[in-house]
Amino acid sequence: MQDITGGCLCGAIRYAIAARPIGGGFCHCRDCQYLSGGTPASVIGFPRKAFRLTKGEPRAYWSTSDRNARVARLFCADCGTRISALNESNPETIPISVGSLDDPSAFTPMAHIWTASAQPWHHIDPSIPCFEADAV
Repeated sequence: MQDITGGCLCGAIRYAIAARPIGGGFCHCRDCQYLSGGTPASVIGFPRKAFRLTKGEPRAYWSTSDRNARVARLFCADCGTRISALNESNPETIPISVGSLDDPSAFTPMAHIWTASAQPWHHIDPSIPCFEADAV
């Protein structure tokens, strides 16, 4: 299997993932709305052990989730591109921002999570499972 690759807009951060995705979807939590500029975050999950940085080092912003877990959002300090996140309550998985993938067309959303926080003007595809909180 060929690695899945990606990085930031300015090229300072690059990564490779030697695994197939384990799931993906849209997160409507208020934190993701802040980080995305108002819309839900599009993320695709991979086994964390399969992820490796090949160039640069992202900056981390840590906060506490609604479920009381410490969560880091990793981003490029130069251009601001959101790369991934880390969740201390789920250390085996790394959610990757779909927009940072070299080929985001491979993304297939499987769920909408935290829809209780979704903005009323955001369209939620009814053919995709929805969860008012997280799906785990």
